[in-house]
Amino acid sequence: MKKLNITQIVFLTFSLTVMVCIFMFSSENSDESSNTSSIFVNVVTNAFYKDFNKMPSYQQTEIHGQIAHIIRKMAHFSIYMALGFFLSLSAGKRKLLSLKSAVVVVICFLYACSDELHQYFVPGRACMFTDVLIDTCGGITGLLISAIIIKIITKNAVPE
Repeated sequence: MKKLNITQIVFLTFSLTVMVCIFMFSSENSDESSNTSSIFVNVVTNAFYKDFNKMPSYQQTEIHGQIAHIIRKMAHFSIYMALGFFLSLSAGKRKLLSLKSAVVVVICFLYACSDELHQYFVPGRACMFTDVLIDTCGGITGLLISAIIIKIITKNAVPE
């Protein structure tokens, strides 16, 4: 087994930190989770609907619900994108279609599965396979971004 270098250890530490953050967000009950996302929902609502407060309450409720849904799914995608990015960088330089890249995707998928299972036991939360798919797509996107960055850096590296 090949020994990890310091860069890989740093990115593995970032990966584990993201995993802990995911676990903590998933541990929030439905009220706590709604409060966390409501900050972003309010910012987006105010940015796109200048007259939001003048709208009828039924329309406000509908718009708020739609934006909250989008924000929650974007949160899933983006935090798993960070996980895929850091896991991919911890795997080191490699071809995009490689066993190491496949392992990164599998780890993201399995962690997303365990995350959704965890949420099943949290009051007011649900276990949704669609979230697993969104999470995994985020992880793959993070892997692709890291592969592009690795390619750019290694292409522009000065040979020794």
